[in-house]
Amino acid sequence: MGTQYQFGVEPVTCHAWNKDQTQLAISPNNMEVHIYGLSGGQWVKQHTLAEHTQRVTGIDWAPQSNRIVTCGVDRNAYVWTFDGTKWEPVLVILRINRAATCVKWSPQENKFAIGSGARLISVCYYESENNWWVSKHIKKPIRSTVTCIDWHPNNYILGCGSSDFKTRVYSAYVKEIESKPSANEWGSKLPFAALLGEYSNGGGGWVHSVCFSASGTKLAWVGHDSSISVVDASNGMAVATQKTNFLPFATCLWVTENSLVVAGFDNLPLLFNCSAGAVKFVEKLDIPKKSGGGNMSAMSRFKAMDKRGESENATATKMETLHQNSIRQLSLHSGGKDSCAKFATGGNDGQIIVWDVRSLESQIAGLTIA
Repeated sequence: MGTQYQFGVEPVTCHAWNKDQTQLAISPNNMEVHIYGLSGGQWVKQHTLAEHTQRVTGIDWAPQSNRIVTCGVDRNAYVWTFDGTKWEPVLVILRINRAATCVKWSPQENKFAIGSGARLISVCYYESENNWWVSKHIKKPIRSTVTCIDWHPNNYILGCGSSDFKTRVYSAYVKEIESKPSANEWGSKLPFAALLGEYSNGGGGWVHSVCFSASGTKLAWVGHDSSISVVDASNGMAVATQKTNFLPFATCLWVTENSLVVAGFDNLPLLFNCSAGAVKFVEKLDIPKKSGGGNMSAMSRFKAMDKRGESENATATKMETLHQNSIRQLSLHSGGKDSCAKFATGGNDGQIIVWDVRSLESQIAGLTIA
C-alpha cells in the first residue's frame, strides 16, 4: 500500500522533496542534512550539508527557486543554493537565544518563517546588499515554544502552534519586499505581526502540527492529547474538535479541501473528513498485516519459527504496520493540498514511505478521499 525506502536505523527527524521528487533531503537525527538522488529505483546519497553544529530540526525545499532552508538546535538557519557541483550556504540572521524548531518557505518563496524555543517566530527575507537573510520577529502573545508553522496560500498569513496549547494566526506581511495585502477572510488590517486569531481545543495538549487547506479558509491542528481541530474562517471562525482514542498525533496534512491525513505514535496514517462543521474519522490508511498464526497449533508455530531462526520475542516485537515506529512528518509528494496524488511519511524507524492516494482508494473497500 506504500512504497518503502529505508535510510539506516536512525530516525528521520525531518525531510523535504525537490520539485519533481527526484531528490530528497533528510536529517538522520543529527547535525547533517543528506541529499539523495533517485537512481534506478534506489536512493543514492549525493551531497552532505554539514554547516550546523547541533541537531537539525527543520528542512524545506523551495520548488521554484530550488533553494533549501535548514534550521537547528544550534540557533542557526542556512539557505542553501546549488552552484552546479555543490550546495553553498548563506547565513540567516535569526536573533534568537533558543533552539530553532521548524521552518517553512512562503508560497512565493520570497521569505520563510522559523519557529523557536525563544517563544517567537522569525520571518526572514533576503537583503542583497549584505548577501544575507535578515529577520523580523513575531512575539506576542506566544508564551512557550513554537512547535509548528504553515503558510496561507496568499503568502501573507502564517499559522503557528505552540506548547502553550494554543494555535494562532498572524499577519506576516513584510513591507520591505512585497506590496500591501488586501483584506481576506482572516482579517482586513494586516500590519506585520498582527494577531488575527487565537484558538484552543479546550484541552491541554501541545500543538504538534498546523496546516492550512488549499483554499486557505480552514486551518487544522493536531495535539498531544490525541485531538484534531479545524477552524473555518468562512464559517465565522467556528472551531470543530474531535478527541480520539488513538495515540497522540505528531503531524497533519490536507489531501483535499475536506480530507485531512494525520499520523503520529500509532505508526500509521489516518484519514479524517472535516466538513459541515465536524471532524469525523474515516479510515486507517495502512491496513495492518495479519500475523501468520491463524489456527496454527502451538507446536506448528514453534516449528515454523525454529525453521526461520526466529525467537518468540523477535516475532512479538515486529509491528504489523509498515512503519515500525512513530511517524514524525507528513509531506506532499505529488499534487497539491486540493488534490493530492501521493504523500510521504517520515518516521523514527529510519523509513520514508510514499503513499499513493488512488491506490489506497482501490485497496480499502468503500474508501473515497474527496
